[in-house]
Amino acid sequence: MDVRYPIGELQIPDPITLEQVQEWLKDIETFPARLKEAVDGLSGEDLDKTYREGAWTVRQLVHHIADAQLNIYIRMKLALTEDNPSIPAFDENVWAVLPDAGLPVEASLKIIEGLNARIAAYARTLTEEQLHQTYRHQINGNTTVAAELAKCHWHEEHHLAHIQIALSR
Repeated sequence: MDVRYPIGELQIPDPITLEQVQEWLKDIETFPARLKEAVDGLSGEDLDKTYREGAWTVRQLVHHIADAQLNIYIRMKLALTEDNPSIPAFDENVWAVLPDAGLPVEASLKIIEGLNARIAAYARTLTEEQLHQTYRHQINGNTTVAAELAKCHWHEEHHLAHIQIALSR
């Protein structure tokens, strides 16, 4: 197994159906509790573990998940409310070393819980047409709401697996 991609690399189905979205939402809704269970009560030493040499720590991964979910949330909301809006990229490596990445993980767990609840609330009501609404990413070009939901699901499971690997070392 390649620990960089413990659940495999991102594969976005084509087409994406409303049924697939509903299945992903089950995991998205339970993710905050599963993440909290994985990191609850960890020592500073455990939070500083990595899943491989040179990788982000468990603490940085939790904060990164919150940063990414925030960006995913905004991208999808803009795609649903504007005509193909332009979205800037964010440099996750720079974000991962800003001072807030040293905060206790509880701050980001709260953000993830709220964002996932909100993502699920509007994603449960999406129509087939809304799945195909797009935003224009500064680097990756046009992306649909459906593809962003696929990324959202994969991204959370991908980093939860990283955290589990780090804690098993």
